[in-house]
Amino acid sequence: MRYRILVEIEWFIFLFNNVKLKGTNPLKPTELKILRSIYEQFDVVAAKRVKDIEKITNHDVKACEYYIKEQIKNGPIEQYQEFVHFGCTSEDINNLSYGCMIRDFLEREYMPILSAVIQELYFMAVNYNNLPMLARTHGQPASPTTLGKELINFVARLETETELLTCSKFLLGKINGAVGNYNAHQVSYPEVDWVEQTKEFVESLGLEFNQYTTQIEPHDCYARIFDSVRRINTILLDFDKDMWGYISFGYFKQKTLDGEVGSSTMPHKVNPIDFENSEGNLGIANSLLEHMSAKLPISRFQRDLTDSTVLRNVGSAFTYCILAYRSLSLGLSKCEVNKKLIQADLSDKWEILAEPIQMVMRKYMLKNPYEQLKALTRGKGDVNKNTIQSFINKLKIPTPDKKRLLALTPEKYVGLAEKLVDDYKPKTSFSSGGCSPAGCEGCSGCH
Repeated sequence: MRYRILVEIEWFIFLFNNVKLKGTNPLKPTELKILRSIYEQFDVVAAKRVKDIEKITNHDVKACEYYIKEQIKNGPIEQYQEFVHFGCTSEDINNLSYGCMIRDFLEREYMPILSAVIQELYFMAVNYNNLPMLARTHGQPASPTTLGKELINFVARLETETELLTCSKFLLGKINGAVGNYNAHQVSYPEVDWVEQTKEFVESLGLEFNQYTTQIEPHDCYARIFDSVRRINTILLDFDKDMWGYISFGYFKQKTLDGEVGSSTMPHKVNPIDFENSEGNLGIANSLLEHMSAKLPISRFQRDLTDSTVLRNVGSAFTYCILAYRSLSLGLSKCEVNKKLIQADLSDKWEILAEPIQMVMRKYMLKNPYEQLKALTRGKGDVNKNTIQSFINKLKIPTPDKKRLLALTPEKYVGLAEKLVDDYKPKTSFSSGGCSPAGCEGCSGCH
């Protein structure tokens, strides 16, 4: 309601002070102050009055128009009250209101909390870059990585999607009448260049002008935003699932709180509930976002009302995102890396060195290197240092390569994992320390 009233009043002001309609005078500073105070001071009491009017009109935008006329009654602007909502269909007001609301939410609420999550992951990646960790492909032991490298993968993915979300001016707006042709405008004031004037007005609200619409702005821009947010959520959902798995391995311990219980019957439980809550809320958010991005760009002929009821759920979809991000961050704040277990899990996996050995054998064109290492290691539960080094010692390869292979241990076989983290250049300007959205009340350090 407040955004609708803001758009109505700013359009009213624009008609007098910018378009300068024939027969009118520019509004005085005192009159501008009176008008803008209507939306600047809009509160719950004012909203209730609008709803009372709506009980009679059965039309939400018309109720806002009548509310404004009530507020300027018996004052210096009353004589011009019929210019409130001049030339507008309700969708002229609604599309601009939703555009401003979504823009402000993304800038003021969404990006700060998402950036804080990305920052947390980045600093964790840097802090644990030199901690070797057993990788798993298909859930089975695979070539080692580092904990930092696995975290930086998510940082890179999130920053790429965030850049796509923010680098373009996605949000469009229009104010061109009942079917998008300025029909009533042209009849009333044929001397006015309405296309140019409305373009200027839409851009004054911080939106991009869409010149070609039906009664409604077609919402393609919303679909792009919702799809982008949905991809960000999918990346975070992937992270939640990985963290859930790492916690189940014991790679992360979870801090306990006095009085907290993990199970109503099993006293020992410390469940990864924050990552589970995050995963669940991301799923709900993505279901809503997917439906909205698929439905909103479709409208029968010049207008049907199905988009109106769907758009009322934008706040719900974004709220589930915020809840999910907070839960994820809270989960991270409770996690402590169990270095000993991570190292122990890797140190006895000597079979993973089958890969580099057979690659060096290929280098010197030895016969059937893959097959030899497969016979030595695949499905064997007793592969150890002795098994691997005995095999290497029998290889007829140059001494430098043999020494390099003999020096390998599961912990040292991490490739360029550490360098890849060191070389990563964040697209976001992070502060010197981490900050958890779950504890950001009153803190502006990362925002």
